[in-house]
Amino acid sequence: MDLYDAVMKRRSIRKYKSDDVPPDVLERVLDAARWAPSWANVQATRWIVVRDAEIKAKLAEALTPGNPSTKAMTDAPIVLALCHEKRLSGYYKDNQVTTITDFGLFDAGLAAANLTLAAQAEGLGTVHVAAMNLELAADILAVPEDVQLVELIPLGYPAKEGFPTNRRESDQLISYDQYGKKS
Repeated sequence: MDLYDAVMKRRSIRKYKSDDVPPDVLERVLDAARWAPSWANVQATRWIVVRDAEIKAKLAEALTPGNPSTKAMTDAPIVLALCHEKRLSGYYKDNQVTTITDFGLFDAGLAAANLTLAAQAEGLGTVHVAAMNLELAADILAVPEDVQLVELIPLGYPAKEGFPTNRRESDQLISYDQYGKKS
């Protein structure tokens, strides 16, 4: 699939088939995430591949009440937990060198974007899930203190296609030379 097709066709998927994701497909998708840019190439992003049904059920319970992705946690054959090692992105020689206090979130977002587009290209669906008790989810996944859990991403073959969302027009989002300057 062409990159631009993947960008335009990607949707949030919350209903999955039970079909397993072949290991080579999962490897390609995770490899795309691995190749995402990162601050000073520190590559602080980490992934946990969750296939265990009991763990997925516990993660579903960690979501905020009424979260529309709760069923996706248990139905998707895989849930990916996106994390980053703290105090790497945004730091130089162990000193924070940006006023953005958690630049690792930016690097994680870059990796997540690569992953979701690669998943789309492979015919897989994803949805980004962050409305949860992060501490509880991190505990369920045994995430160490020096690592931040960012989000959970159900991954699998869509049982139902997602619907397109409205997008703002470019002129509402883009400025030239200074914020708010339109030309």
